[in-house]
Amino acid sequence: QLQLVESGGGLVQPGGSLRLSCVASGFTLDDYVIGWFRQAQGKEREGVSCISKRGLNLYYIDSVSGRFTISRDNAKNTAYLQMDRLKPEDTGVYYCAAVQLGTAHSMCRQVTANYWGQGTQVTVSS
Repeated sequence: QLQLVESGGGLVQPGGSLRLSCVASGFTLDDYVIGWFRQAQGKEREGVSCISKRGLNLYYIDSVSGRFTISRDNAKNTAYLQMDRLKPEDTGVYYCAAVQLGTAHSMCRQVTANYWGQGTQVTVSS
């Protein structure tokens, strides 16, 4: 069965940190561009950060640049999103996704993927 499973979400105070993980099973992650997307209540899903197959090209949406760091460990079939200095506007459901064709930039901007995880809730609140 082909799937992506996210973990690491939760409730955190403003200024805090969380690290999301995304584990792939049933396929080899290094054949895919990986992205993290989020969807706040009542809003459309947006691309937060995406990383190319070898990790050489990265994309960040402006609102998280300098605070979030995307990475991947192809040997572990896992991708990560380190989120620091979190803000209330970062609240939402975070999804991991994988696409075989395209770039990190195109994946995040077009919100396109072959596979999606089930999502993990991130809530930033005092």
